[in-house]
Amino acid sequence: MPALELSALALQPQHLQKLQALLAQYTPEAQVWAYGSRVNGTAHEGSDLDLVLRNPADLTQEVPGGRALREALQASDLPILVDVHQWFQLPSSFHPNIEAAYVVVHPRG
Repeated sequence: MPALELSALALQPQHLQKLQALLAQYTPEAQVWAYGSRVNGTAHEGSDLDLVLRNPADLTQEVPGGRALREALQASDLPILVDVHQWFQLPSSFHPNIEAAYVVVHPRG
């Protein structure tokens, strides 16, 4: 399934802008997909944001900067919990669940 439009992401514009700035700073080479409740329409005010980092050069490899990104997100003033995963570390059986409904958050198209 193709990616959903960025407008499908349940995130305030100013929070999306801050998130994208952190992604560009810490994981500039990554493909970053949002998935889960903030994409599929079941989010509520306290929902976390699920992100997966994908290494476009090799999906079986880690995205450099992932740990620094997690630390920066925790230290940021974003008012939601952001849960960051590496694609290659997720069970391959879970990949189709993400691929069924996701939004490309970085790089901006």
